[in-house]
Amino acid sequence: MSPQITSTDALVVEHLPLVGYHVNAMLGRVPASVSRAELASAGAFALVQAARAYDPGTGVPFERYAALRIRGALVDELRSMDWLSRGARRRARRLATVSDELTSHLGRTPTRAELATALGVGEDEVEAARGDAEVKLLSIDGFDTTVADLVVDAGPGPEQHLLANEQLRYLAAGVESLPERLRYVVEQLFFADRPVVELAEELGVTQSRISQLRTEALGLLRDGMNASLDPDLVPAAARPDGVAERRRRAYFASVAAKAATAGTAAAVPHQRGGAHDEAEYAGGSDHPRIAAVG
Repeated sequence: MSPQITSTDALVVEHLPLVGYHVNAMLGRVPASVSRAELASAGAFALVQAARAYDPGTGVPFERYAALRIRGALVDELRSMDWLSRGARRRARRLATVSDELTSHLGRTPTRAELATALGVGEDEVEAARGDAEVKLLSIDGFDTTVADLVVDAGPGPEQHLLANEQLRYLAAGVESLPERLRYVVEQLFFADRPVVELAEELGVTQSRISQLRTEALGLLRDGMNASLDPDLVPAAARPDGVAERRRRAYFASVAAKAATAGTAAAVPHQRGGAHDEAEYAGGSDHPRIAAVG
């Protein structure tokens, strides 16, 4: 990277496609009269502001943070495009209400003359009110549906994909860092889809013991992921200076290190062999083959 390029510039350049994605998503939900260039300009400005304000220390991925800023800026831009006066919005609302009432009473769509009579106005004013109603998509407060509701994207956006990939990366690192016995139970139950009774028979333990190991492993996995992704969700230790807590923290560090070195979200590994002594977490082996693994 050129020394003249700042970290802020690099973030902006790398994530410019986010602006195009959200602009395209919004243009599919608003009238054709909305300017792509104006939306793109607002989105790009929001991206620059996000890059300047971003604090990596928060632990929030920049993609997620920037996407929120961009979507907010696009909605604000649409708000500024609402050229209807309050009177025009009231006329459009009144037309919609009377039209619904006549439709219910007549059992059909009312004519322009019928609407004019019911409203006590001329037919030209009915047409004007209809014209106001056609631009209601840009009204942020004059109708039941706001711009913010209209631009909601039900499908996963790029930030959702990035978040999901990040979670998968930490999940893979979490499973890989588990003590050997816990890791084996997780792999066999969840990835090999083996029944508890079969695994208990193989390991020579009760089904209850397998359930205990599964619960222990899932709790450790959950806390190991949250320690990096959402530390507030990690419960406080009863004995912060105890041996068990030091081992748990070592596990958290191992998960973070492995996730950081993973280029992309990988499949959770199935091979046996762990970096930790499983006795540290599970109090000894229930299976001689597993106990032999260092």
